[in-house]
Amino acid sequence: MTEEKVTIEEKAVEPVAASVGAKVEDASELKKKVKKAKRQIAKGRATVKCTYNNTIVSIADINGSILGWASSGMMGFKGAKKATPYAATQVVASVSEKVKKYGLQELEVFVKGVGSGREASIRALANNGFELLLIKDITPIPHNGCRSKKPRRV
Repeated sequence: MTEEKVTIEEKAVEPVAASVGAKVEDASELKKKVKKAKRQIAKGRATVKCTYNNTIVSIADINGSILGWASSGMMGFKGAKKATPYAATQVVASVSEKVKKYGLQELEVFVKGVGSGREASIRALANNGFELLLIKDITPIPHNGCRSKKPRRV
């Protein structure tokens, strides 16, 4: 009698296990087949912020979502070396390496700040295989500035 019970239980469990196993296998196969496709972006925006202390370069698509960014501090430069033109070229090389997987070809460049890495970063973007469609300076300039102090009365 014990043998009969075992065979009955096995027969009842097998179809359920087979259906569950089939679903699990199908799900794993679907995950293997459906790979997340990388977005292919033809045109983007590069924002270069050059200050006296640092250089930050970020590349975004036209909608504004950032694809990659880097700064000279991230690259290992410290102190006054962060604001050099050499550091700016290294930063651009790092960002362009990150963005290569998106297939980016054309860039609009927006430069902000008065640091020494401005021209070097633009040249580096051109040398790294990007076609520059636009170069625009968006450095904030005060129109009339703050109200000046009153003259001192002695």
